[in-house]
Amino acid sequence: MYRSLFPRDLFAEMDRLQRDVQQAFDLSPTIRGFARNGFPALNVGSTPEALEIYAFAPGVDASTLEVNVERGLLTISGERKSALPEAGDKTAVHINERFEGTFRRVMTLPEDADPDAVDAKLRDGVLHITVRRRASAQPRRIAIN
Repeated sequence: MYRSLFPRDLFAEMDRLQRDVQQAFDLSPTIRGFARNGFPALNVGSTPEALEIYAFAPGVDASTLEVNVERGLLTISGERKSALPEAGDKTAVHINERFEGTFRRVMTLPEDADPDAVDAKLRDGVLHITVRRRASAQPRRIAIN
């Protein structure tokens, strides 16, 4: 892939334009969340007791994060501020590939998720959300009489 640090380069400008157009199509929201390359990146897994969600959000302040559960949907929203110099500085930015601005990820929770038993912790840029399953959905051994 051809890259240049100088904006007057035609190939670099075409590459940037192509990325911008592709990003516009890739970030269209659906009920399952954003398409590939959404921010924050998610890892989702489950155990018999809970659903475990890891949202990778480096550079996001905990005060800007919001986690909501409503009608079977889990929503993660927030804002990541720019780390670039202010416009008044005599600094030129040649490449900026880091996401900045507001974001929102939405995912459908399974039917056995308990909306009253959700825990969220942010540590080292990783938001860990645990959604417990309802007790009625837990596997249990039935005694035979």
